[in-house]
Order: sequence, then structure tokens, then C-alpha cells
Amino acid sequence: MTRISLFGVLAMTIVVVASNILVQYPIGTWLTWGAFTYPLAFLVSDIVNRLEGAAAARRVVYAGFATGLACSAIGTQIIGEYGPLVTMRVALGSGIAFLTAQLIDVMIFDRLRARAWWQAPFISTFVGSSLDTAIFFSIAFSTTLTLLEPGNDVSWAAQPTALLGFGPEVPFWVSLGFADWLVKIAVDLLALLPFRFAIHRFTARVA
Repeated sequence: MTRISLFGVLAMTIVVVASNILVQYPIGTWLTWGAFTYPLAFLVSDIVNRLEGAAAARRVVYAGFATGLACSAIGTQIIGEYGPLVTMRVALGSGIAFLTAQLIDVMIFDRLRARAWWQAPFISTFVGSSLDTAIFFSIAFSTTLTLLEPGNDVSWAAQPTALLGFGPEVPFWVSLGFADWLVKIAVDLLALLPFRFAIHRFTARVA
């Protein structure tokens, strides 16, 4: 494994572990601290993709997926005030969303790598983040998928509320997902700066 790939695996592991911890701490009504760290997973895979190629980026993704599974397994054994910190639906949604979104991100980035420097990381992360949000919140909280875990009461997430407190009436989980998506896109834009810096530093050393 090259030094860059090792950096990618370590960075992805840190991001996934930190996000699984920070998701337990809410910020207001719609967000948790984990919403601000999790999008950095796309930055990590995109940097490795640019420097080492799609195959190396996929290995980093698989490492992050394995780390996420381990975190979910541990979370199911920790009982909080309302039951296990991680339910089966949350674990399933998290794993499927992460793997699907990250692999789509890697594929799109690879196809756009010859374009302007910002297009591949921005577009691939935008699509990946959107998929991640839609898949996770639908699997974890939608009442249409109650059969996945009948014993898990998600009726609280189905309560109709105004979108983010002021929009049209939607299930509560839709507001959670929409707020999460907005943060992901904001981080996507901000992450272009460290992406550019990392690529510049590496190419300057090679030169």
C-alpha cells in the first residue's frame, strides 16, 4: 500500500469513527455534529482518487465501510435512554448509503477527472451526497419500510411538521434529511479548497 493510500485509509477511518460518535450529539432540532464531519469522507476518497486512481479510492471506501460496520455493531450493544444507540434499520441504512454513495462518487469522479479541476470533486460529491441522504433517511426512518424492523417504533419520525419549521408539511424525517443534505452540499463547496491545496502540495513535491 502506498503512503497516499495509507493516509486515505487512516483518514477515512477517523472520519467514520468520529461521525458515528458525533451523531449522538444534536445541534438544535434538525442536525447533529456528525452531519459536519461525515461529508469529509467524500473529500478523502476524492483526494485519493485524484492522486492514485479509482482502484485505490475504492479500497479506501471499503475500509471506511468496514469501519462503519464495526461502529454499528458496537452501537447496537450500547443501550441508551430510548434503546440501542444504533437500531438495525439505522445500521442497514448507514451501510447501504455509505457504500452506494461512495462508489458512485468514485465512478463519477473517475469519468470527470480530465475536466476542470473542480468539476470532478464537486459533481461527484454532489451526486454521492444526495444519494447518501436519500438512501439513509428512507431506510432508517420511512414508515413504508417498517417491515425491516417491526419492533423499532419510528412513528416519531413520521409526525407531520413544517419543513425545517417553516416550509410545507412533511414527515419529520424529511426535514432531518433535508437539513443533513444542505450541510453536505455546503461542506462539498468548502472542501474544494482543501482538495485543491492537497493536490497542489502533492504535485509540487513530485515536481
